[in-house]
Amino acid sequence: MAENPKNQLSIELSEEVAQGVYSNLAVISHSSSEFVVDFVRIVPGTPKAKVHSRVILTPEHAKRLIHALQDNVNKYEAMHGPIKKIDGPAAPIMPVNFGGPTAQA
Repeated sequence: MAENPKNQLSIELSEEVAQGVYSNLAVISHSSSEFVVDFVRIVPGTPKAKVHSRVILTPEHAKRLIHALQDNVNKYEAMHGPIKKIDGPAAPIMPVNFGGPTAQA
């Protein structure tokens, strides 16, 4: 069956956005209607960290993102081996406070 061109989505990616944003911390919070993911870059020795990007998702899209990330992690680990997981006392504790509800990363 041939694809109908009317059902195809063309996604545009500007050069600026294509450069990406580096983040080494994600702070996630939610309300009854949305999930907010703040991507933060922490620089060692600096008492402040800056949110470089914020993505707001519906609960349905948040769940799709979880599944897409899990699928990609599985593919990555199949090629490169398990990703080291840091849990417990060895995990770095980073107190983060945006003045809102408690976030999880």
